Amino acid sequence: MGKDSSRRWAFAVLTSFLLNTPAAAAQADANAACRPSQPSAALPDADDCSRRYGLAPGGDRAHALAALYEAGDQRSRGGDFAAAAGALDCAQAVAGADAGWQVDYELVRRRGVLDYRQDCTVEALGKFHQALQIAKRQQDRPAQSKSWNNIGASLRRLGDYRGALQAFLSSLEIQRGAREPALGPVLNNIADIYRDLGATDNAARHYDQALAEFRRVDNPIEAAHVLQSMGVLALDSGDTQRAEGLLEQALAAFVKAGERTYQLRALAELGRAAILRGDLAKARDWTERGLALAAEDGVRPPAPLQLQAARAARLSGQARAAQLRLSDALSSLPAQDSDRPALLAELADAYEALGEWPRALAILRESEVAARTLREARYDREMKWMQVRFETAERDRTIAALAAENEVRALSLRQRTLALWLTAVSAVAALLGLIVFFLRRQQRARLAEAARQARLAEEVEYYRRAAAELGVDRTRLQAALDSRDDAVLILDAAGQVLAANRSAGQLLGHEGESLPGRAFGELLGESDASRFAQAMERLDESSASQRLDFGLSGGALRVQLSETGQGEGLIVLGLDALGAEQTERVGLEPVGIDTGAVEALADVEAASALDATANEAMRSSFRRALVELMLAVVEAWERSTGHGRLELAEKSRIWRVTVDDGRLRARAMERYLSLSKLPRQPRWRDVLRSGYYVLAECPLEESVRSELQKHVDTVLTYTRRHALV
Repeated sequence: MGKDSSRRWAFAVLTSFLLNTPAAAAQADANAACRPSQPSAALPDADDCSRRYGLAPGGDRAHALAALYEAGDQRSRGGDFAAAAGALDCAQAVAGADAGWQVDYELVRRRGVLDYRQDCTVEALGKFHQALQIAKRQQDRPAQSKSWNNIGASLRRLGDYRGALQAFLSSLEIQRGAREPALGPVLNNIADIYRDLGATDNAARHYDQALAEFRRVDNPIEAAHVLQSMGVLALDSGDTQRAEGLLEQALAAFVKAGERTYQLRALAELGRAAILRGDLAKARDWTERGLALAAEDGVRPPAPLQLQAARAARLSGQARAAQLRLSDALSSLPAQDSDRPALLAELADAYEALGEWPRALAILRESEVAARTLREARYDREMKWMQVRFETAERDRTIAALAAENEVRALSLRQRTLALWLTAVSAVAALLGLIVFFLRRQQRARLAEAARQARLAEEVEYYRRAAAELGVDRTRLQAALDSRDDAVLILDAAGQVLAANRSAGQLLGHEGESLPGRAFGELLGESDASRFAQAMERLDESSASQRLDFGLSGGALRVQLSETGQGEGLIVLGLDALGAEQTERVGLEPVGIDTGAVEALADVEAASALDATANEAMRSSFRRALVELMLAVVEAWERSTGHGRLELAEKSRIWRVTVDDGRLRARAMERYLSLSKLPRQPRWRDVLRSGYYVLAECPLEESVRSELQKHVDTVLTYTRRHALV
């Protein structure tokens, strides 16, 4: 037993060394450029094409096109992409120049499908967009839906899941408005997106909808495909029993329909499920059934079936049989096949089981090279897509700039023409001169309004930038906290974690990088979360430090909450773990939390509150200016939107909203509406951000805007005088 452990340890060490060795092999194949499908410069003769594909020359064109499309699909599925492109060239030749937009649409779309199958995803996406434009010009909604579906599939392969989901939803919307909607394929594609994103519940819900839709239209084959996808989803989620039930239903449907190719895939997944459940005998039954079925049809078993058959054999002690099967499967597999890394990894396990360590290490290294090749190919596709998007955006920007320049030139030309016309006509009649004068005055008013709107847009953009600049630089804040040994978190006014150092992450049982963005109350039990919320409310009321004890994972934590005192509304939360004896005396002793976190935050912001030794009159004026600004903000908000201060707190997300006796309250904001209630160290940054928010987001009258801007400038004058910004 000790000898075997030593051998496995040596194998692991050598594996780690080899996997980190730069691999030069197989890179040329990985970076091979795709060959997108393009119409031939000289199309073949239509009669020659008809004879080549067994069609009658001069026969029915629609029938000939359908036959050529089918011939192209068969050759594409068989991997002969050049022959598939030739079939499409023949279809274009048979169709002729006056075939109509339907043929043009179908040819462009099918060439895109051919590019997609050759991994020329970016080129395929361009053709699908071209087909979509043809369908939009003809207002053919079914064709638009089909193109959106193709676009979504391409974006999914490129890793643009957001764009893919939007494309599928566009297709779904069109289908729902059709007389005979075909919702099943779109719902199934949306479910696949959610499965890729790890959203298991959403994926399962859309698979259920797709299954119901296929059953509604009596399409048992597609329904079986959905059942198989649902089974794979359950299997990946660890629900083996449910997965086997769904896969067996799919297999039964394929058997009933005589779809032998689809049976092989289902049998491979059933074998995987049985292996995960530990039932090797059942796994061998499933895989042997699939292998026998492939032998009857005279086809090579698919790679997933070979993989599960070999794995079942290896785990059953038949490592040599597994090794032979995997070697045979790999010999016929293309170099860039996505199943190749998994087959090579299993082959390495088989050699390891046979005790052939050098061979196992070499195969494992080859598996890593194959996986790396696939990753790099996908990265290249994504980079190419990003480049296309950038170039498209630059082209659109150039077009927009040229259009604006042309508009300005046209306006200038119109003005010169009008001036010449006025000069020539002024001698004819005074009445005509008055009319022209009136027209020019209207034009000036329009230009003045355009200039005013432009200035307003610039002001809105300035206010948004100013509000953003008042926020916290989280990168520097995180760096400051990481330099500390004590456990410290920084929270915003709503209780969400903005930054946390490693010590805090260790005490809370989370990685430090996973804490920012989460509400601190979510890390606590229900009762402790309620107490924490009450402490936050008390902190809003008094600005005095709050100390609490919380239970966490069988232990206890002491925390101290205090405001930073820098005017930005942040809260410093210090953590301290309690031992067993301290846990029994929770709440009996005060906790001294180091205020170094507050000092770190001050280093980040390079700011300080008003100097304690500053002139008291100046301090009072500053506090009064803050209250006046906040009152002006609330008044401007209410006058422009018709909503109250609570909606301002909710939509601006600057002030925390709490529940008090069943009613929503913004207590912190309300304290800034009265000089007597204003905190000793006011959060002047939040007051300024509120002013910038209303200036940027609300349609204000000019007088109201000027008055509000005057209050903002007053507060800024005080803050700059004392180096607060």
